[in-house]
Amino acid sequence: MRAPSSPPGPRSGGAVLVDQLLVHGADRLFCVPGESFLPVLHALRDVPEQLALTVCRHEAGAANMADAYGKLTGRPGICLVTRGPGAMHASVGLHTAFQDSTPLILFVGQVERAHLEREAFQELDFRRVFGQMAKWVTQIDDPVRLPELVSRAFHTAVSGRPGPVVIALPEDVLAETCEVDDAPPFQIVRPHPSPAQLRQLRALLQPAHRPLVLVGGGAWTEATSRDLEAFAEANDLPVVATFRRQDHVDNRSEQYVGVAGLGINPALGQRIREADLIITVGARLGDATTSGYTLLEPPRPRQQLVHVYPGAEELGRVYAADLLINADPGAFAAAARALEPVDSTAWAAWRKAARDEYLASLQHEPVRSGVDLGEVMAVLREHLPPDAIITNGAGNYTVWMHRFLQFSRVRTQLAPTSGAMGYGVPAAIAAKAVLPERTVIGVAGDGCFLMSGQELATAVQYDLPVILIVVNNTMYGTIRMHQERLYPGRAYGVDLVNPDFAAYARSFGAHGEVVQDTDAFPAALERALASGRPAVIELRTDPAQLTPGTRLQEAEGGAPGSGHRRA
Repeated sequence: MRAPSSPPGPRSGGAVLVDQLLVHGADRLFCVPGESFLPVLHALRDVPEQLALTVCRHEAGAANMADAYGKLTGRPGICLVTRGPGAMHASVGLHTAFQDSTPLILFVGQVERAHLEREAFQELDFRRVFGQMAKWVTQIDDPVRLPELVSRAFHTAVSGRPGPVVIALPEDVLAETCEVDDAPPFQIVRPHPSPAQLRQLRALLQPAHRPLVLVGGGAWTEATSRDLEAFAEANDLPVVATFRRQDHVDNRSEQYVGVAGLGINPALGQRIREADLIITVGARLGDATTSGYTLLEPPRPRQQLVHVYPGAEELGRVYAADLLINADPGAFAAAARALEPVDSTAWAAWRKAARDEYLASLQHEPVRSGVDLGEVMAVLREHLPPDAIITNGAGNYTVWMHRFLQFSRVRTQLAPTSGAMGYGVPAAIAAKAVLPERTVIGVAGDGCFLMSGQELATAVQYDLPVILIVVNNTMYGTIRMHQERLYPGRAYGVDLVNPDFAAYARSFGAHGEVVQDTDAFPAALERALASGRPAVIELRTDPAQLTPGTRLQEAEGGAPGSGHRRA
């Protein structure tokens, strides 16, 4: 991180912006180049060792890579795109960052100041366009204010509930020369629980008979995970991860009992309903976690509820909890760990039964034909190193991942709680760029993969040997499932004609192969890992196998949905 210096003399707005990124510790930037920010590219050319530039093939890929960076590091991911079409392409990553509570700063080129409000070429009012999907949207109309407003962007992105910020940059502001001091590095301010709130928490826990802990949200670190696990172990509490936050606690711990999300294990859903005290740490308790607000019913759940959340605006917004604690998950977990444990005898058997149900759910039923995704997940579960990073987008294939994969370290699961397709490929590439020593596996459906598959070119260009597993069932499977449930025999608009994904990969210079038999997958995985190149493994699965427990003909009239808006 660059320390503030004496006044540096005249600089272009583009140079001032790049210097602010360095001041605030940014070390990587994801972009698709545009003529609206040429002064920034000019300044970046002088600092490639300090601020690495990853040039992507689509702005959605760049924004999703920035989101993955934010998830992995806890620092704002930086994305730079051009005005109009570039900004709109990036909007899906912005929406994901907002729903996933990921710190991200999206810099967008803008038309010259003199052309504003005339609907000039590619002009958009970004305050109006992005107002609902960002924590703050601004436009910098004076280069002298760049240090002030970029500093505010970093502070805003990481404060309270983390999230995305958008800064529009008029082209002539970046070209204009000014003299201005750099801002000091940003600081993270974390809210803490009060001693009185901690005493009340213990008072609620002591008489409980069926308590459990729900963990989720962003801003988790290894220390947060360790402290939360220590609190749960000391009080023998069952811990449930929320949708796509399974890496917040060690799934191999005796305290972990499963994930509350789309396609929830019915036994776990029933335990959440039967709980008499739920301690929620870091999660908003949205519809995916609560099975459409049925596991916990607003505004006043049947269960006693402790809601710990870093953003005060969320507390009390949906649920009237018995105890509201405005605190960062890490600050809360450290304080809870220091509490004197209560007598957990009353719920020891209940917790153990929940753990046994979770372990039983890891056993999959063999499928009748095609590659068995349950067995694929078992291979990954048993053979990947504990620090391997696994990414995915959206679709029915993710149900196998949520059910059968296990995570033992925080920040090893990169997946969009927004349910956006196309996320897994760019997220995997960003993860390999940020942590090149780690094994990175990206999983995508055939429809999901082709929404961002062009980023294979980025992986090859920067020599990032990710392993991408493409689950090919030749259709938008989730939509087909819902059609069969609501309109049996009336499927329409869901069939896909796909390329040979292995040949597609080889055309980029990547390793590629097709797996049609389950037994061939382990060797294919080993060859992909040994290739030292980006790799695509295409798995040809039975289109009739919609989820681990549902085949196509069984979907008519009531298969449980994955809940994905797109698949």
